[in-house]
Amino acid sequence: MTKAELVNEIAISTGYDKTSIGVVLESFMEIVKKNVTKGENVYLRGFGSFITKTRKAKIARNITMSTSIPVPEHQIAAFKPAAEFAAQVRKGK
Repeated sequence: MTKAELVNEIAISTGYDKTSIGVVLESFMEIVKKNVTKGENVYLRGFGSFITKTRKAKIARNITMSTSIPVPEHQIAAFKPAAEFAAQVRKGK
């Protein structure tokens, strides 16, 4: 599902115009990105959490050059679904 399809479905189910919903959705995504970038987690009860995880430093291999490359410790963004959401996905609802 694309962002445009999501906006369209929300517009149909709520009766609001697509422009307003698009603005709200963009604002939501910007706020989530801003907070996760600062290292703050965003929790949406019943849906899931947008969190930052720390990847440990490691040594990677460049197979074509047969060399080792050090990869420093770094942060990644992740989404962890809520237990009930994950259960629904497993059941296929």
